[in-house]
Amino acid sequence: MAPDTLYNISLIAAFIAGMVALFAPCCISYLLPAYFGSVFKEKKKVLFMTLVYSLGIFVVMLPVVLGARMLAQVFYSLHDQTYLVGGIFMLLLSITALFGVKLPMPKFASRKSGGQSTDVFSIFTLGIISGITSSCCAPVLIGVITLSSLSPTTLQSLGVGFAYVLGMVAPLYLASLFIDQKNLLEKPIFKKQLSVINFRNKQYPIFVSNLIAAVIFAITGVLTIILSSAGMLAMPTGESGITKMISQTALNITQLTDKIPGLNFIFAILITYLLYLFIKKIFNPKS
Repeated sequence: MAPDTLYNISLIAAFIAGMVALFAPCCISYLLPAYFGSVFKEKKKVLFMTLVYSLGIFVVMLPVVLGARMLAQVFYSLHDQTYLVGGIFMLLLSITALFGVKLPMPKFASRKSGGQSTDVFSIFTLGIISGITSSCCAPVLIGVITLSSLSPTTLQSLGVGFAYVLGMVAPLYLASLFIDQKNLLEKPIFKKQLSVINFRNKQYPIFVSNLIAAVIFAITGVLTIILSSAGMLAMPTGESGITKMISQTALNITQLTDKIPGLNFIFAILITYLLYLFIKKIFNPKS
């Protein structure tokens, strides 16, 4: 099989395999609660927040794809410490979410958000930590390295890795579009004020959405710290069932697409166009 054919196949296979990798226990147990906590924390800017969160994941995963094996080994060797830091950061986010506190950063506001700022720093940092925890997950890490190794050049390896990580975050993009389209977080129940906390001569209104975000972050943070301390989040060094599933998924997709010329190019164009539409909707919601 020619190298170019391998690349044509692996790009599509990488995307589907990335979606499978998202559901690896060590990946979804942190990445998904972190995302949904962020959704309730930010409320009106779900699309923008999702993009920022996913960029944090890309920042970590793509260097690994490009051959930063030493970086991957560091992440894996510091597996327990990474989850501890991630758990502590979740607890800090729980407090800021409850009080509606946004960390100081340049404000990015779309017209749809009514000029309200997004907590870019904490969301991006959470994305980075989610990316690191995903890199600590053996099935996810082995999957991305294996698929990217099918590509003969750095550029092609980057394309495969990008498709793999995009497959991991694609369900988040779809979820954010659904939430935004249905205005789920605009429901009166989520805007209901439960109480007001006075702290240092300043009042902090507590809304239902803030409480939900705080609870999600707090539970995930506590469980992450407890399970990591007990060694229950450790991943086996050999091939696990999820690792085999990721590889088998890539193989099955390969068998379905290896005789369709130009499919890789069509897929790349389609994904680029869909990403363009997604970003356009963020900054021009009425266009």
